[in-house]
Amino acid sequence: MAPRSVSACSLAMVLAALCMLPAAHAADWTPTPFHATYAVQWKSLNAGTSVLDLRRTGADTWTYDSRNNARGIFRLAIPDTVRQTSNLRIVDGRVQPLHFRGDDGSNDTTRDVTLDFDWPRGRITGVAEDKRVDIAAPADVQDPMSVQLVQMQAAAHGPVPVLMHTIDKDEVKAYEFTRAGAERLKTAIGEFDTEIFESRRPGSSRVIRLWMAPALDYLPVRAERRKGDKLEFAMAIRELRRG
Repeated sequence: MAPRSVSACSLAMVLAALCMLPAAHAADWTPTPFHATYAVQWKSLNAGTSVLDLRRTGADTWTYDSRNNARGIFRLAIPDTVRQTSNLRIVDGRVQPLHFRGDDGSNDTTRDVTLDFDWPRGRITGVAEDKRVDIAAPADVQDPMSVQLVQMQAAAHGPVPVLMHTIDKDEVKAYEFTRAGAERLKTAIGEFDTEIFESRRPGSSRVIRLWMAPALDYLPVRAERRKGDKLEFAMAIRELRRG
């Protein structure tokens, strides 16, 4: 989900830390495919829905897709469906993005992003908001969608806290991922024990908080973005199909 829209910041960013460890992976880890719908609330108003869809496309390849539908006055900010898609692979438990596409749903390309990950050359190339991109790719870098899977993996297997790197348009940014507590949470699909994690850039007052359910392989059932004490938006799971 993109930074200037309800869609772009929901589950899309990483993580928090005190000890800045490298991102880890479990050698036998693979996610369970899922199709999840979330209700989105923007500053206490019902803003629409966000749909996440993870599906396996090959022996080690996956597609992770986000579609965000604005409601009412929020169509002024999001005139159509906002979509982000990551094509990725998972080898020996390591998540590696291959191609990322972000489309704001309009005919205008000034907010669209298309990125290719050339791992043999260690480069990220493409176009972000009509500007050419060609930058070095850190070994652990993720795109705004694939990083959500790395969050789920880190929550399940550690280590936490951990520092992660995500490409944001034409810039690689570091995020911290920390554990913040636990809570029994009632949701539209049932009641779950959850572990709470927080994601933020070092020194930033803006934080994304995730309630992740171990019973659902650490899929978030609630997410919030706050700036200081101010709640900017929240997402709550409404429907879920797994497998």
